[in-house]
Amino acid sequence: MVTVAMPVFNAGDFLRSAVLSIVGQTFTDWELLIIDDGSTDGALQSIRNIDDARIRILRDGENRGLAARLNQCIDMARGRYLARMDQDDVSYPERLRRQVSLLEQDPALDLVAVRAITIDESNRATGMFPGALTHDDICARPWQGFRFPHPTWMGKTEWFRKHRYAVPAPYFCEDQELLLRSHCASRFATVGETLFAYRIRRQIDAKKLARIRWAVLSMQLRYFARANQWHFVLLAMAAFVARMGFDLSQRKLRGRMSRGGRAIVDDAVVSEWNRILAGLAGGAP
Repeated sequence: MVTVAMPVFNAGDFLRSAVLSIVGQTFTDWELLIIDDGSTDGALQSIRNIDDARIRILRDGENRGLAARLNQCIDMARGRYLARMDQDDVSYPERLRRQVSLLEQDPALDLVAVRAITIDESNRATGMFPGALTHDDICARPWQGFRFPHPTWMGKTEWFRKHRYAVPAPYFCEDQELLLRSHCASRFATVGETLFAYRIRRQIDAKKLARIRWAVLSMQLRYFARANQWHFVLLAMAAFVARMGFDLSQRKLRGRMSRGGRAIVDDAVVSEWNRILAGLAGGAP
């Protein structure tokens, strides 16, 4: 029923936990497509003893980028639904089951996410990833982007085949481009439970972040101009200036850019994450 798409590029030590978190799902009718995008770190060796016939690993030695590899997964998918999974994140055991349930209960939905905590390189819970639950709230301010975490997506495979990812993709914002292009003709929702751990590095490459900010703005301006939504053009520019100003202030205050938690994490959420983590550490191939 579900194809899990996991493009991989130099995943390092995090890949094994990511794969085991899919193997450990309570929902079992899935296939996992791991497509290597020209890795050079040998990370795939860390999963060589995970013996599960539902896992398919493909390698062609090329580096084509995330968007192209996701489109490859879309073309190869055999599932009714397609789920995203990043190489360094962790899905909670109930993630796929809860997303399938929501999609099956409401056929009008095209794409669903789940709530996520943020974790750092040491697997420490650092915050809650910002997000909204309903389509109207998710899409309320398109000039500010969509708070709809990309690695947690699951949607109808036919929806992905209709819209696909743009190639060449805008710099590190292929998800925002797809949401902006499709949101008026689609229905989104988020499962209200925390079912995912989203890894965010503590240290930020300031030049990379600025380039991402500019890529998002450029993509938004093109879209809003074509739609004659000139008020959104102005709002997108204002949001860009505000974010760049905030980034600059953080860099001056700290001397280097670092990322803290997005929100206070409830003790119960941290306790559940520690339980999930312990289960992965003791997980058998």
